[in-house]
Amino acid sequence: MRGSQARAGLYAGQQVSPADMRATVGRFVSIRCATAIIVAIITEITSESLPGSDRYYACASLDLLGEIYGDPQRQRFRRGVASYPAIDDPIALISNHELRTIYAPKGLDHINIGALQQDPSVAAYIDVEEMLNKHFAVLGSTGVGKSSGVSLLLNEILKARPQLRIFLLDVHNEYGRCFGDHALVLNPRNLKLPFWLFNFEEIVDVLFGGRPGVPEELEILAEVIPLAKGLYTQYGSGDRQGFKRLDPRNNSYAADTPVPYRLVDLISLIDERMGRLENKLSRIVYHKLISRIEMVRNDPRYAFMFDNANVGGDTMAEVISHLFRLPANGRPMTVMQLAGFPAEVVDSVVSVLCRMAFEFGLWSDGISPLLFVCEEAHRYASADRNIGFGPTRKAVSRIAKEGRKYGVYLGLVTQRPAELDATIISQCSTLFTMRLANDRDQSLLRSAVSDAAANLLSFVPSLGTREVLAFGEGVALPTRLRFKDVPTHQLPRSESTISSTPVVDSSRDAHFINTIIERWRGATSHRDQPNDGVATRPTPRSFEAPMLQPSLGLDPDRFSLLKKPLR
Repeated sequence: MRGSQARAGLYAGQQVSPADMRATVGRFVSIRCATAIIVAIITEITSESLPGSDRYYACASLDLLGEIYGDPQRQRFRRGVASYPAIDDPIALISNHELRTIYAPKGLDHINIGALQQDPSVAAYIDVEEMLNKHFAVLGSTGVGKSSGVSLLLNEILKARPQLRIFLLDVHNEYGRCFGDHALVLNPRNLKLPFWLFNFEEIVDVLFGGRPGVPEELEILAEVIPLAKGLYTQYGSGDRQGFKRLDPRNNSYAADTPVPYRLVDLISLIDERMGRLENKLSRIVYHKLISRIEMVRNDPRYAFMFDNANVGGDTMAEVISHLFRLPANGRPMTVMQLAGFPAEVVDSVVSVLCRMAFEFGLWSDGISPLLFVCEEAHRYASADRNIGFGPTRKAVSRIAKEGRKYGVYLGLVTQRPAELDATIISQCSTLFTMRLANDRDQSLLRSAVSDAAANLLSFVPSLGTREVLAFGEGVALPTRLRFKDVPTHQLPRSESTISSTPVVDSSRDAHFINTIIERWRGATSHRDQPNDGVATRPTPRSFEAPMLQPSLGLDPDRFSLLKKPLR
């Protein structure tokens, strides 16, 4: 015996029961000591010969995990070992009664997620309080039942914590139907996320389509955005003398202050500065910036940001209430479907949502707890600092490191844990690991779990569908279990079901092709935005030619510069 490890032997010729013959790697055993029953797990089995003899015996390496104590009628389990076993203490496979003692729920705050692989008659329970307060992660390759496992966990959490709000980033639009009437489904067609809620880095990412910004244009934006915010405040207070009275030295707003401003004011400020320039070459930078803003503003794919961009109105309270379900009104969960957003803006949108979730928890002192679940987390918090959008990684990292102090909890879901920022995943104290074949992913897991649990990771490549290795604070012991069956209506599935058998004979149905073309065109043309929270498919509409716009999309009566013919 050494520290938390021990070795047990079975001499050849000794009477062995059929149950003992099943003692193999990964099985729990019990060692009966004088004051308690030590619970251990078999990590290795070898056959060794006795010195000076041709007799052999089986030898097992054990990791000591915890102990069952108390009188037989009121036994309890606790992690750690207070009294160590001695030589010749009897050892046996753990009994059904002892397993039930270990995994018995300690209160109402436990959820049943499946059954033990060692004994399917014993239910596997998770401590919701421990799992949420210290964050959790679900890891597994594609096709192992990861999405259905996430649906199971979140539905059970909703039952156990009906007051908890849940926000799920749905990357592939597959969770929209999993939570029934308990969830509000948001997408670009019914989301209202005003552009002025984006901080400086995020709005730059939007304007430049995910590419690095032009330094000269960034310098202009950094100066005029705070002025536009101050100008809006002047209008709100009834002072309509115009932006010329606004002194930057007296402006109390920063570019990141979440207060409204209007795009028309922003462009006016840029144009006013451009009018002061005598060098025509310098004006090109201002022209390009105005053109860039107008191009994004007029792109129908960005309507969720720029609708009413020139009308104004401080809707921050309404946006937060709608996004984070305050009040819940019977729908404590939000499913944010990301597949319909322009690829260039997805990172910025995720950054805004993560940042707002944390900031609201911070400034509300955690009065309304929120679970933020990030699906495909490696896309937004990559281990490679040169990949992805820095503010998004920073926002996710901030929740991971500090969120629990303010009632903002994090759930990570990924198929490539090795590509996820190690600092972020290290903050997750409960891990649900499904089948992973990649060596780098397994190496990361070994560094993230305790020595006692690390020996179980050799099972990861061979786990079956819906089989899970659960580690950490949320489970009584490192456990191999199987997720229970998920009802059909809670199974994740893409909103577009693809079949190898065509539903219609598209070669004979011209109307079918025309409908597809209309939907195709409709995705990048203006359409009415529904205000309810029901996920619907886009309604096909006739294709209309856009109205002719003046150069740069500006009002020619307002900007006389654009009236001048080009020479």
